[in-house]
Amino acid sequence: MTPHNEAKKEDIASTVLMPGDPLRAKYIAENFLEDIKVVNTVRNMLGYTGYYKGKRVTVFASGMGMPSIGIYAYELYKFYDVKNIIRIGSCGAYSEKLNIFDTILVDKSYTEGNFAYALEGKDCHLTNADTYLNDVIKQTALEENTEIITGNVLCSEVFDYYVANLDDLISRFPKELNIIGAEMESFALFYIAKYLNKKASCLLTVVDSHYKHQEISAEERQNSLNTMIKLALDASIKL
Repeated sequence: MTPHNEAKKEDIASTVLMPGDPLRAKYIAENFLEDIKVVNTVRNMLGYTGYYKGKRVTVFASGMGMPSIGIYAYELYKFYDVKNIIRIGSCGAYSEKLNIFDTILVDKSYTEGNFAYALEGKDCHLTNADTYLNDVIKQTALEENTEIITGNVLCSEVFDYYVANLDDLISRFPKELNIIGAEMESFALFYIAKYLNKKASCLLTVVDSHYKHQEISAEERQNSLNTMIKLALDASIKL
């Protein structure tokens, strides 16, 4: 147990799927898992452990932003012996080639923030997903004929809808990274995984587009994530 997680050590599986929204964790558990058990309700950051096609897996919400996922990922890795975390979330598109409902597998995550400096005094703003986990997800997608786009994303400290000048933000990106989307958690997850010698990956569903001015409702957003959720679950069977 920790101040943020009431689960017993044996309640948590070695592979964790981590959506941001606690209600999305509940949705996944109730619609995709069998023999589910609620393992955490502290701060309503819901966690569930159950079975998917015979594989024991935990679904645990992260909340929004790097500080929040930083707490839960660190504790799951450090105190619950979790080996793999696959973040499953939503993102905005920063590429004209992306459409609503596209699925992104994150390769590198870039941030202008100072998460690494706060954690261990390092000036680091770019980190990457675990290669093995990403390869498992790619192979699973190929077997299931599920289209995914691998690319680099911005991990922002501010919800981009609220940024004063989004074009100015985009102009600051290192050009060689070819950043295709934005979310708010992947950098912290990847960095902590490396810090603790664990594995992390991130799948994202595009839910709005800077260039195409497309967006979807909250209900459509939840339903559209099923393809990504199933891909993550099917990949977890192989871990």
